[in-house]
Amino acid sequence: MLAAFPLLLAAVSPQSIAIADTAARPATPVVAPDDGAANPAVPAPEPQADPQAASTPGGDIVVTARRRSERLQTVPLAVAVLSGETLANAGAFNVNRLQQFQPALQFYSSNPRNSAINIRGLGAPFGLTNDGIEQGVGLYIDQVYIGRVGASTFDFVDIDRVEVLRGPQGTLYGKNTTAGAVNITTKKPNLSSPEATFEVSTGNYGLVQLKGSASAPIADGKLGVRLSTSVTKRGGSIYDTAIDKNLQKQDNFSVRGQLLWQATPNLDLNFSADFSLQNPYCCVQYYARLGATQRPLNRQYAALAAAAGYKPPSFDPFDRVTDLDSSINSRQEVGGLSLVGNWDVGGATITSVTAWRYWDWQPANDRDFVGLPITTVSQNPSQQKQWSQELRIVSNGDRKLNYTLGAFFFDQTIDTQGSQVQGPAASAWLLNPTSANGKNPLVLDGLTSTNSIHFSNQSFAIFGKLNWEAAPRFHIQPGLRVNYDKKSGFYESVVSIHNAQYNFVATADNVAALLKNGAALADQLNTLAPQRYSPRFSAWNLSGDLTLSYDFSRDIHGYATYARSFKSGGINLSGLPLNSTNTGVDLSTQTVKPEKENHFELGLKTQFLDRRVTFNLAAFWTDIKDYQATVNNGQTTVIRGYLANAARVRVRGVEFDSSFRPSQRLSLYANGAFTDAKYVRFRNAPCPPELSGGTAALPGQTPAAPGTPGLSPLVCDISGSILPGISKWSFSFGGEVNAPVGGGQVYLGYDGSYRSKFSSNPSRSFYTDINGYSLSNFRLGFRKDKWNLYGWVRNAFDQHYFELLSTQSGSTGLIVGQPGDPRTYGGTFRISF
Repeated sequence: MLAAFPLLLAAVSPQSIAIADTAARPATPVVAPDDGAANPAVPAPEPQADPQAASTPGGDIVVTARRRSERLQTVPLAVAVLSGETLANAGAFNVNRLQQFQPALQFYSSNPRNSAINIRGLGAPFGLTNDGIEQGVGLYIDQVYIGRVGASTFDFVDIDRVEVLRGPQGTLYGKNTTAGAVNITTKKPNLSSPEATFEVSTGNYGLVQLKGSASAPIADGKLGVRLSTSVTKRGGSIYDTAIDKNLQKQDNFSVRGQLLWQATPNLDLNFSADFSLQNPYCCVQYYARLGATQRPLNRQYAALAAAAGYKPPSFDPFDRVTDLDSSINSRQEVGGLSLVGNWDVGGATITSVTAWRYWDWQPANDRDFVGLPITTVSQNPSQQKQWSQELRIVSNGDRKLNYTLGAFFFDQTIDTQGSQVQGPAASAWLLNPTSANGKNPLVLDGLTSTNSIHFSNQSFAIFGKLNWEAAPRFHIQPGLRVNYDKKSGFYESVVSIHNAQYNFVATADNVAALLKNGAALADQLNTLAPQRYSPRFSAWNLSGDLTLSYDFSRDIHGYATYARSFKSGGINLSGLPLNSTNTGVDLSTQTVKPEKENHFELGLKTQFLDRRVTFNLAAFWTDIKDYQATVNNGQTTVIRGYLANAARVRVRGVEFDSSFRPSQRLSLYANGAFTDAKYVRFRNAPCPPELSGGTAALPGQTPAAPGTPGLSPLVCDISGSILPGISKWSFSFGGEVNAPVGGGQVYLGYDGSYRSKFSSNPSRSFYTDINGYSLSNFRLGFRKDKWNLYGWVRNAFDQHYFELLSTQSGSTGLIVGQPGDPRTYGGTFRISF
């Protein structure tokens, strides 16, 4: 089976070649090419940035190709590779943990559905997920594009390696990726001999994790099977006093099966099926701090809580206690089938990737974030199905002119059944507490919004890349992509209330008539507004890139890249802001323009001391027009956001990746990124919390034109402010030292990371800045032959930090947070047969 990352290298490396996974073709040992190294024919080492990997005398880092190998250092691309063993040893068992190794990678998740992967601060708008847009960072498992980022929250199962590619990859991938890609490659069936691996981990908070995999040939050299599974259970780290339960529990199960058939020496087929179930008792955000807004004091958190006789169980979020009174859950189910075929036809290799996948999301949330019955139900169960077909042809051999050509089709549907219900405390909290309606619990008690949402997405692309050796050691590599996207959707929200005082059903058709009946209905329908609209978007797009690379010597390689990329336009499917009369929605906001990106990058890859020292450097500058940003939708209680375009964004920075292995007893690594990401021009942005909720213009605010989306009549010019979610400085560092004992090795490993302050709100606010923090993970163990036993401690110094900060709806000034894991510790035993 072709691995996604080696195939990518086939198109961008100075010697464009067809890539095949060596597990599918095991007859030829993997060796480094003879390029003048002291020992040119040594077994291939583990991938780059793997401090625990065995090193070769020449320090080569090798990627496999069509029964030959290619040094990763010669590839003109900013890329880091982590082996499955390194990830397991460090406890990085999902994508969230990868950011501790890769400074340029950011992962955000308030729950599995509302998850995003960003690279260099770009990829997905920061905030709540909107189904109608593309991800700028592609997530791939065994070459299959994964349309739901929520799948990345599952445990890694039987991983061979993970590659993180930085920068646009649109001329190399089926699905367009403007910010980068995360490629996960699993281990393949063994066609020659049986093998098995078993791993058990246990730790505090009741952690129990079991992983196992087994592979065996069915017909020697012709047919093999592999089965892998993982189970993780852990108790909660946050105590809910209202229901006397611990929250943030983990409950994961995954299984994957593969059947590999070497039909002929030149044709292999790999069939894969997987199923994963995640049923954690999570995810929770609760009181973190307060920040004054422009609302009247009696409508801000302190006064509202006092009037209700309420206070949180603790004002220190790191006491890890809350009192959420609604059920929470984050159940999701993911599965799929794929068939990957590689056919070597002599002058080229043809690869086909056919896949079908589904995703089923069944959540429950407490969206008012306090222990009062304000919003008693808030959930959006969703079901996604996707089908994809990719076909590629890649030239074989080491020629002056090589090529990669591909076509890709993607079809996706998502159906969502949303609901939100207000409780008996809603009127006093959400309306003016001194008004008659604010004093009457029945005005909002039982107010219900029922949503029906449908999304259909078809995408087709033809892409290709040439690799021309114009002169010895100098390569010109142009790429081109023609892309078509078509998106259609339907959104309908029906609002109803049935209690002793009120009884009505409001739709988009009768809302204007109902509003004429009195102020109570106006308050009700401003709290939850009925809507119905059917957005459409379709467009062709042409993009491309050009890379120039030069091999200065066998260990010094440079490249320069320009890419003109784009991220498809989209449709808003989380509800639209009301129009200026509050009688309907502003239909001008139902679609969002494509992002247009100009990307420049310079890179230098170097090795010294017989390749025991590696130091790679990349500098980049990215300008984006019509950047897709998340905007609050302006209603009182619905915290879902819609999308809008910021006129211009700029991201620039410098990154380095380095490793040093002075001997077999010591290995060190250090990676870093400086990223300057800001809105160059965003003059109609939502105001930050401290400027929200008022009606009179303040410094930095301007009145909105009639009909401008959003509840507030004011918008803010945030040009020059930083993008959310990205630290200016971030680093990862660590290493391992070992000593021979009793025929094995005693070893001590350390992995550390640091992130400087970053914004956790689309419009930067002092209240939602997350302070910089560092994390330290240690492991101490003994390994011998086929087994490994070690103890570990993660977040060893019990660093208090937030993963996310958010504002409560309605400009009350409440800032809620999602704290990172506290110190955890335990042990792991792994054995291979």
